[in-house]
Amino acid sequence: MKQRLENCWEFMKCGREPGGLKANQSGICPAADDLSFDGINSGVCGGRICWAVAGTFCNGKVQGTFAEKRKSCTACEFYRQVQTEEDQAERRPKFLKFISEANGNPVFDKMRLRRVKAGERFVTQGEVSDTAFIIERGSCLVIVEKEGVEYPVNHYGQGDIVGGVGILTGEPRLAHVEAETDMDLWVLKRSQFEDISKESPEILDFLTEIVADRFDSRRPTAYRTIGKYIATDIIGRGGYSIVYKGMHKTLHLPVAIKMMRHDMAVDTEFIKTFQNEAKTIAGLSHENIVKIFDIEERYRTLFIIMEHVTGKPLSELIKQLKVIPPQLAVDFLVQICEALCYAHERKIIHRDINPTNIIVQQNDRLKILDFGLACPVGTEDFSNAGTAFYMAPEQIEGNPVDPRTDIYALGITAYEMVTGMKPFSSEDLSTLLDMNLKQDVPDPARAVRGLPEALGRFILRAGRRDPGQRYPNAREALAVLRPLAKETKHVSSDDLASENRKASTIFLSYNEEQQFDINRLLDEFSAKAQSLGITFKIADFRES
Repeated sequence: MKQRLENCWEFMKCGREPGGLKANQSGICPAADDLSFDGINSGVCGGRICWAVAGTFCNGKVQGTFAEKRKSCTACEFYRQVQTEEDQAERRPKFLKFISEANGNPVFDKMRLRRVKAGERFVTQGEVSDTAFIIERGSCLVIVEKEGVEYPVNHYGQGDIVGGVGILTGEPRLAHVEAETDMDLWVLKRSQFEDISKESPEILDFLTEIVADRFDSRRPTAYRTIGKYIATDIIGRGGYSIVYKGMHKTLHLPVAIKMMRHDMAVDTEFIKTFQNEAKTIAGLSHENIVKIFDIEERYRTLFIIMEHVTGKPLSELIKQLKVIPPQLAVDFLVQICEALCYAHERKIIHRDINPTNIIVQQNDRLKILDFGLACPVGTEDFSNAGTAFYMAPEQIEGNPVDPRTDIYALGITAYEMVTGMKPFSSEDLSTLLDMNLKQDVPDPARAVRGLPEALGRFILRAGRRDPGQRYPNAREALAVLRPLAKETKHVSSDDLASENRKASTIFLSYNEEQQFDINRLLDEFSAKAQSLGITFKIADFRES
């Protein structure tokens, strides 16, 4: 369970939080009310960077700007408590922790130690530099200067890396960095980092994390810009990419931004293959395929800018409904096959068809993610059992793939839809892969009473080990499915989901002065409910 952190008004007992004892008399403190620091300065963490907010009420008087109150803030007991807690938190990737986990410190042989006095500015906004700093001891503030006014935006402590992105891009610094305390810094040059990356490829994982940290939604917009797009929120992490929700800077078009992990980006064979396919992939235009708008090469990796799709993964729908009724499963299979037909005719093989890559939108319209973006053949992530369940035998053995490879994965997906189970299951990865190699997909009719025979035959043929016994292409598979779709009555997934849902009522009785705490409690409850797929609604009324 996440530990709750103390707010400044609780520590200071000023009573100026919303609903506080002195809020009406003295006004609500901006540190508790200002939402411009959303995610840092609201909810359970509200006020924890009160030092960055102008107009707070401390020491019996209203304070000025950060620059005006900085000296008293850095001497404040609450401020020091927060910095200590933040240093100990695992919010950011710690370079010192990483290299310790990577067995040893040979990297330090390539760096020199620099000592910085408290108050010294050792990074200047706008300068171009090929240097990063790793904090061995002490802490510092990151300050953005805009129109002559300084705004603190971050704090770094022991183990953090300062200027890490700069050694990747050579772009001007986006902020000043000043020492809060006396500091010991390891100085890392770009050439040294490149040498370290070659000697210790594991450091590429850390590289991905520091770039990902840059796109944190709490960062200034300039930090989160990739070409014409701005990353806003993280959507998810996968074995070879991290996905963000984003926005076109001028058109305000919502997009999804997929950042390839650096260990993939340094695979020259993958990059070459991807770049060769990129124009074709970007040219795909089909109602069941997520559209790719742009491809950016930044921070020594690739960013794929694509259509932002709302809905839920098919895997989540299967989990929610337990099984997908045959008539709905056939409808889904027809849509997937139509997309595969379109892509295969343009020489694009998906290579990773599975329920997590299929998004179910409103009205049960499907969108398939990641055409052409799957792992290159021979570099599949076998540590990810989620991928291994759907891999055709020829993929496992590293043999060439063709449209029949996608047909196999479609058969496995179809089996899972109608039975609610994967055809092969084992906690041991090698055993699971051996099953895929030595067994055909079992007859789903054994697990599902009343399954239409034609649908069962389709799944059995699609899931054959031998590619020659599968449907030769998606067009032939589609020819089998379309007549079956006409024979079955369509049913909505929304109707099915509502049939299985229950409703409960919770009554809360509280006093007016408890409103702020109630709001915070409901915010936390709502977030947890949403993560569990629960709809949470509030209606206010007064007790008689």
